[in-house]
Amino acid sequence: MDVSDVLRMNGGNGDYSYSNNSLLQRKVISMTKPIIDDALTNLYSAMNFPKTLIMADLGCSSGPNTLLVVSELVNSIDKIRLKLGNGESPEIQIYLNDLPHNDFNNIFLSVSKFQKNLASQLVANSSSSCYVSGVPGSFYTRLFLRKSLHFVYSSYSLMWLSQVPKMMNTNKGNIYMSTTSPPSVIKAYREQFQSDFLTFLKCRAEEMVSGGRMVLTILGRQSDDPCSKECCYVWDLLAASLNDMIAEGLIEEEKLDSFNIPQYTPSPKEVSNGVEKEGSFVIDCLQVTEVNWDACTDSNHSLSEEDEQGYNMGKCMRAVAEPLVLSHFGESVVEEVFKRYTNNIKISMSKEKAKLVNVTVAMTRKG
Repeated sequence: MDVSDVLRMNGGNGDYSYSNNSLLQRKVISMTKPIIDDALTNLYSAMNFPKTLIMADLGCSSGPNTLLVVSELVNSIDKIRLKLGNGESPEIQIYLNDLPHNDFNNIFLSVSKFQKNLASQLVANSSSSCYVSGVPGSFYTRLFLRKSLHFVYSSYSLMWLSQVPKMMNTNKGNIYMSTTSPPSVIKAYREQFQSDFLTFLKCRAEEMVSGGRMVLTILGRQSDDPCSKECCYVWDLLAASLNDMIAEGLIEEEKLDSFNIPQYTPSPKEVSNGVEKEGSFVIDCLQVTEVNWDACTDSNHSLSEEDEQGYNMGKCMRAVAEPLVLSHFGESVVEEVFKRYTNNIKISMSKEKAKLVNVTVAMTRKG
């Protein structure tokens, strides 16, 4: 699997698009707003009220969340400017980055309307100008000019790896780290994350100005155990769906054995260790939060509350995982896979209140 070719959220505005099934991710963005505001306040005052600010959203995806982030950043700067008593509004350049197959067209079609809405949201007497550009490419490579970025933001992106870990043993019956995975598989996943995170930090260290700020929110875990239920359960349910289809002869066993999700959900300790090892940044804040699975999509009042929760979370995960499943197993089984997956999610949510764990780290580029 070439991750750069197949890893993307479902594009467009259809029933299973990321655009229409990313309310959970939107809630996480809102939860981290105080940390972002603090980072921007410190940045703006330390830069002595700059006339220009250059920012980047890495792993921006598409849909309403993308421009929500842009709007939040611009609004925050405008409010900070007034609070600190500076009359001149800065010009702001925001780069939106994701892999080349991301639905950038969806974003660009919304920019004009976004610009008009933003102008009406800004405080009185504001003359802030915001310029939006798309930057396709992996954030595990250099993307921007050296020492050009003042602020870097990323939410729910850095748990995605640059490649599927190279494993010495087959991760039989699993598609991710699991309690039944061989130790070598767990080791391969951990080392791939460590390598990728270090590369990410080195690239950003070159691109950011001295004193620049970065806020990253990563789907993670609280436990030291990389196979803990809090981070692996959502993929265990997909694996169970695929295994049932193997038992019924709908999917070949070899297909499952060669399919592994290119993701790693780190603990806060792993994140802080990575930052300290790379050495270019100082951690200002490290926070762990939780969000329930049922914070996923708008209500469907034709369903019972129990069915609705499973249906919504199923659509949320389909928007995320369908391109990976489609590229590996083929179009003929996609509908059946996600029908079973959604049912497994519904059964799980009827028995317990499952949560996702978020690790948010704010840091400053050293001088």
